[in-house]
Amino acid sequence: MSFRVSADNSFSVKITLLSTTVLSLLIAHTTALAAMDDSIEKALKFGQTDDAKYGQIKFNLRYRYENDDSKAPDKAVGNASTVRLRLGYLTPEFHSFQIFAEYEGNQDVGANTYNSLRNGHDTYETIADPQQHELNQFWLSYNGLPDTKIKLGRQHITLNNQRFIGDQDWRQMQRTFDALTVTNKSLHNTTIHAGYITSVRDVTAEKIDMDSQFINAGYDFKRIGTLSAYTYLLGFNDLPADNIKSSQTYGVRFNGGATINDDVSTIFTSEYAYQQDYANNPDDYEADYGLLIAGLNAYGFIVKGAVEQLGGKGAGPAFQTPLASDHYFNGWSDQFAVIPVNGLRDTYGSIGTTVMGIDIEGIYHDFADDTGKIDYGEEWDFMAVKTFGKHYSLLAKYAYYDDNGALTGLTDTHNFWLQAEVSF
Repeated sequence: MSFRVSADNSFSVKITLLSTTVLSLLIAHTTALAAMDDSIEKALKFGQTDDAKYGQIKFNLRYRYENDDSKAPDKAVGNASTVRLRLGYLTPEFHSFQIFAEYEGNQDVGANTYNSLRNGHDTYETIADPQQHELNQFWLSYNGLPDTKIKLGRQHITLNNQRFIGDQDWRQMQRTFDALTVTNKSLHNTTIHAGYITSVRDVTAEKIDMDSQFINAGYDFKRIGTLSAYTYLLGFNDLPADNIKSSQTYGVRFNGGATINDDVSTIFTSEYAYQQDYANNPDDYEADYGLLIAGLNAYGFIVKGAVEQLGGKGAGPAFQTPLASDHYFNGWSDQFAVIPVNGLRDTYGSIGTTVMGIDIEGIYHDFADDTGKIDYGEEWDFMAVKTFGKHYSLLAKYAYYDDNGALTGLTDTHNFWLQAEVSF
C-alpha cells in the first residue's frame, strides 16, 4: 500500500515534523498530565470546579493530515495538512437565560496542494477543508418553561443518526444553522425537537439562505429502543443550483436492540421515509428511502450487516439528503455525496472491537443502483482510534473505493487520514 504526496519536499518535512510533535504530545499523556487536566478544567471555569458560576471556556484543537489519491487523469493527488481551532465562552445561567459564542478557524500548515472548494486549486483532488475563519456559533437559550429548552441563533443541530440533519463535524469547518429550535420532554419517555431554519453555514464557511422547518419526535421504549417519527421541510432560497435541493421528507425510524445476557446483545435499526419536491424546486419527483441494520454486540466484538437504499427513477432527482453528515454514510471516500439518478443501494457489513485500548473497525460496502442491477463498485474502510483520558484522541483512517469497471464516472480512490485532537 502506498500513497503519493506532493513533490514539494518542504511540505513533506512539515507534515512529518508537525505530525511527530502532535502525536508525541498526546502519547505522553501520563498520570501527571491527567492530573494537570483537572487544573486546566478548573481554569477554563475561572477557578470553579462544578457550578461554573462565572461561565466556562470551551476549547477544541484538531490537527489533520488528509491524502486523497484517485485515478482521475485530470486531478493531481490532494494533500491537506490543517489545524482547526474552536474557542467559545458559555455564560452562566441567569434567570433561565444562557448565551454561547464560539469562534472557529482552520489554518493550512502545509503547501496547500488540494482543492478546498475556495482556493481555486481545481487541478487537485477535493478536500473540503478551506482556510477560513468564522463565528461558528452564537445563540441565546431559555430554560424557564417546564421540560423545555428554546434556543435562538447560530447553532449546531443533529437529529437521530444525522442522515437528514447533521453538523458535518468530520470536516474541519463545522456546519451550523441560523435557527430557532425547541426541545420538549414534558410527555412521558418522549423527546420532541422542532425548529425553523433561516440559513446554514456549510463546511466551506459559506452562507446559504433557507426557509426550512422540521419536527422530530421520539418515544423511548425502555430496554427495547426508540421509535421516532419526523417531518423535514427543506426550502433552499439562494440559487437555482440550491433550489433543486428543496424537498419534503416524512419518515419513521426504530433504533434499538435487546440484551440476551451479560456478554451478548442484539442491534436492530429499521427506517423508512418518503420524499418529494417542495417549495421552489423546479423538478417534480418522488422517491423512497429504506434502512435495515441487524447485528450483535458479543464478547467484545460488534458485528453488523445492513442495507440502505435511496430511491431513484433515472429521470429527475434521486432521494437526497443535502443537510446530512454525509461522510458517515455510503463509504468514507465520499463517492456518493450526490446520489446517482438511478438511486443507490448500499449493502454493507462491519466488525469492530477494542485491542490494547485501541478501538478498531472495518467496513465493507457493495454499491449498486436501487434495483441492484447496475454495479457501482465497492469500498473497504478501516479505522483505529485511541483516546487518552477525557480530552485527547488519536485517529488513523483509510478508505479504498474500487469502481470495478462500472460506468459511473467514478474512479478507484485511496483516502488516508491521520488526526490528533484535544478538547476541553
